[in-house]
Amino acid sequence: MPSRPSSSRRPVSKSRSKPLWSEPPPGLFPTGAHDFLRLLAVLAIAAAAAAACSLLSRRPNPFCDSQQHYDPAYDSCEPCPQNGRCVHGKLECLQGFKKYGKICVEDGLLTQTANKISDLLRLTICDEHARALCGQSGKILFQQLDISNLADDLLSKDHAHLSDDGIKLVKDRVLESAHGFLEMVPTYNKVEAKCPELVAELHRPLSCQVRQWIFRNIISVVTSCILFAALLWILWSIYHRRAFSKRAEQIYEQVCEILEDNAMNAKIGNSECEPWVVTSWLRDHLLVTRERRNAVLWKKVEELILEDSRIDQYQKVIKGESKVVFEWQASGSLSGKIKKMQQGEGGISRRSKGVGAIRLGEEMD
Repeated sequence: MPSRPSSSRRPVSKSRSKPLWSEPPPGLFPTGAHDFLRLLAVLAIAAAAAAACSLLSRRPNPFCDSQQHYDPAYDSCEPCPQNGRCVHGKLECLQGFKKYGKICVEDGLLTQTANKISDLLRLTICDEHARALCGQSGKILFQQLDISNLADDLLSKDHAHLSDDGIKLVKDRVLESAHGFLEMVPTYNKVEAKCPELVAELHRPLSCQVRQWIFRNIISVVTSCILFAALLWILWSIYHRRAFSKRAEQIYEQVCEILEDNAMNAKIGNSECEPWVVTSWLRDHLLVTRERRNAVLWKKVEELILEDSRIDQYQKVIKGESKVVFEWQASGSLSGKIKKMQQGEGGISRRSKGVGAIRLGEEMD
């Protein structure tokens, strides 16, 4: 059998061609939790550093000038904030405001000044109204121009060293506060303002309030005064009557004591004493100068003496003149009882004075 001719075969290489992308080396990717946390930390630090560099390298946009019209479509500058003045891209806050970031916030000076001027303006307007209510020269209705002029006058006296812009802001606030407080009254073709009636009445002086209250209640006031005067007169009459009666009784008891002592001394043979006593001597001895002018007091004492049956009253000629005398006729002694009644009131001294007066009368005889 004829042999098949052997065909030429290419030698087959035992080594294969390497691919274009080789496998990553081991350890490139984290294989554990610890390696994963380290990777996150590295990424976070890199992100923070990139953000910081971006912020530091970026410059803020300048502010647009205050007089420049801001158009967000074409302008790359920041609009000038309210209550601020921007010149050459820089922000300057008005007086009374301070810079806070990109805005101007109030520092409290304007509010304090506005509140103070508002209070003074209300006080001025309400005082004018109160004077008019009391019948004095005062103004009730104020026009807008009058209120503005009053605010200007008050600001000129106390402007707290504000700038022109600050004064303008304060005045606007003052006028706004005044319009909220005052009562608007339409008159003819204009609107005027006035202080509310209740507030104006509170601003009246005390003397004016009392006077107007008396005029409104004149009948009640007169009636009350008459009743009060009558009550005082009645109370004074009662007091005077009681004091008068008490004083008359005191003098009557002193007369009884003097007459009784005089009679006892005469009975025991004391030649210096007489059993009778002249009425006028007793009166001048027992009454003080002010009481001697009141004849009614001694008449009351004489009435009490005449009602006493122990005392006699008769005429006696002394030194050629007829005198009215008193004489004690009762038997026994009442000195002990009278002394107890007059204990602590100086009865002993009055007794000695009475005896001295009687002796003086006898010497005159």
